[in-house]
Amino acid sequence: MGMKVSKGEWVLIHNIVLKPEERAPQVPEDTKKVPLESWVKGFLQQDAQIGEEVEVKTITGRMVKGRLVEVHPAYTHHFGKFVPELLQIGIQLKEMLAGGEVHE
Repeated sequence: MGMKVSKGEWVLIHNIVLKPEERAPQVPEDTKKVPLESWVKGFLQQDAQIGEEVEVKTITGRMVKGRLVEVHPAYTHHFGKFVPELLQIGIQLKEMLAGGEVHE
């Protein structure tokens, strides 16, 4: 298995909600070929190891079971690369809204 994780840690679990053959008939063909999966973050309810089936309590108090996949999961989404032009537009817009000089 994996590393030991203590009860109470903030973790990420994974579930297969529906296997491909259990998918609804009206879903697109490419969707029917893959399982419906779920990832949930919560507080681990018992000592466990990565890869084990566990139960977590979510921030909203829901109890969810799944396979323990990560400890202290980080947010990995973002809004794309930095765009210098957008920074300049923001500065110019603030000047205009504040009644500053407008350069045309």
